Amino acid sequence: MKSRIETMAEKGSVPPETRSQHKGFLQWSHHNNVTKRNHQSIVEIVIDGREEDAVDEDGDRLPTLVYVAREKRPQFHHNFKAGAMNALIRASTEMSNGAVILNLDCDMFSNDPDAIRDALCFFLDEQSGHRIAFVQHPQQYFNVTKNDLYGNSPLQTDKVELAGMGGYGAALYIGTGCFHRREALCGNKYSSKVDGGRSSQKTANELEEASKVLVSCSYEEGTQWGKEIGLVYGCPVEDVVTGMKIQCNGWKSIYYRPQKEAAFLGVAPNTLEISLIQHKRWAEGLFQIFLSSYCPLVYGHKRLPLGAQLGYCTYLLWAATAFPTLCYLVLAPLCLLQGIPLFPQVSSPWFIPFAYVYGARTIYSLVEGLMCGYTVKGWWNLQRVVLLRRSSSYVFSFVDTVAKQLGLSKASGFAVTAKVVTEDVRRRYEEEVMEFGSSSTTFIIVATVAMVNLFGLVGGIGKWWWVDGGMSLMGLQFGLCSVVVGLNLPVYVALFFRRDDGCLPVDVMFKAVGLASLAACLMAI
Repeated sequence: MKSRIETMAEKGSVPPETRSQHKGFLQWSHHNNVTKRNHQSIVEIVIDGREEDAVDEDGDRLPTLVYVAREKRPQFHHNFKAGAMNALIRASTEMSNGAVILNLDCDMFSNDPDAIRDALCFFLDEQSGHRIAFVQHPQQYFNVTKNDLYGNSPLQTDKVELAGMGGYGAALYIGTGCFHRREALCGNKYSSKVDGGRSSQKTANELEEASKVLVSCSYEEGTQWGKEIGLVYGCPVEDVVTGMKIQCNGWKSIYYRPQKEAAFLGVAPNTLEISLIQHKRWAEGLFQIFLSSYCPLVYGHKRLPLGAQLGYCTYLLWAATAFPTLCYLVLAPLCLLQGIPLFPQVSSPWFIPFAYVYGARTIYSLVEGLMCGYTVKGWWNLQRVVLLRRSSSYVFSFVDTVAKQLGLSKASGFAVTAKVVTEDVRRRYEEEVMEFGSSSTTFIIVATVAMVNLFGLVGGIGKWWWVDGGMSLMGLQFGLCSVVVGLNLPVYVALFFRRDDGCLPVDVMFKAVGLASLAACLMAI
């Protein structure tokens, strides 16, 4: 099976000899006008675990394996991942009605054979297992570099923030690596009554035909699917809002990060653009939740602990951090050029609170990062990536969300982030060289912010270094610009020194320099 899967992945299609073995594949025929966006329900029981011959080469029993492709028609909205999950929930109800459902993304695989047993230990706990709705594992990746170049695996978030949410019994459902109790996922409120699985007496053909109806386009019409049952529709991050809704129904959730190897591993973005696009989608969806009726401060009032409500807001307000960050990134260097102090002089007693807040926050973050397993360079990379996200991805997320709320734009589709790259890109990623290689608006903003701070630092030093009291007057602004310039060193290298395909194109350099110069000139007026 492994070799067949690898062959199909390389060719990008199912070979004819494999198609002929399964009727589910045979139904994917272009001669019948079948496409991935317009096709009938396709269900095939590939392995029937009830059969005596359902064993592997060692004689061990195999579980039931079912191939499902839900019906799709142009006139019906398929609701992206949430719609697919709900169709699978209904099909599995007919096939087995198992009490526990494991949800994994298509690019993730199991890395620990004990993961299922560990999750069942929580569900079967005699004292509190009956209250557990889901057990969430952290999202971890097998291809993260030594110093986590793009901050794909934030250890402080995994080990501190999400674990803290789990302490309230309100672990976030993050859409993958999660074991669900079926009754909780289907919208049932917490009850001490237990309804286990069952073994169907129907034949394989009868199960397939019954399941086809359940995954048809019209099945959900006039029902509560996507509202009160299953994953919630209408949000790019349906997982988070679904998890919160389950918790508000009285259930508890567990965040489980085993000390041994990761239970599940996936593929991390290996270019900066893919990483920023991914975070743009996440931040936009999370901010939509905050502005909707599902805002945890409203929907979770008296249903969730206050700490859990605030914990949710930490992520739902990612997009809102964009503009305060931009103020520091743009106003501080421009004011430095013009000699406008934004902070107290170094000699003033009022300098101490500002310096303390910045210094204490930085030291605390560094120490916490090292305790969680980061290297110093890995922690520094994370600070850079957070800066880039807030000054680009989160800006677009905020603007797009507000525009949609005001009816000025339509809801965007689900942006799928491709993870397949060329060998040169993979090599640069493994060498921890940042990948740009695009003239996108995102990179123009990133480069412009970097140039504004470079102008501010160089111009500020040239203007104030020789003035008595100049450095004392502008000390904090010099320090802030120096840190931002240090974080943006890979951007400057990509703008002016690199000549590989991963550098920033020449047109980005001219636009960034031009926009930064224009901002400096306007500030001088």
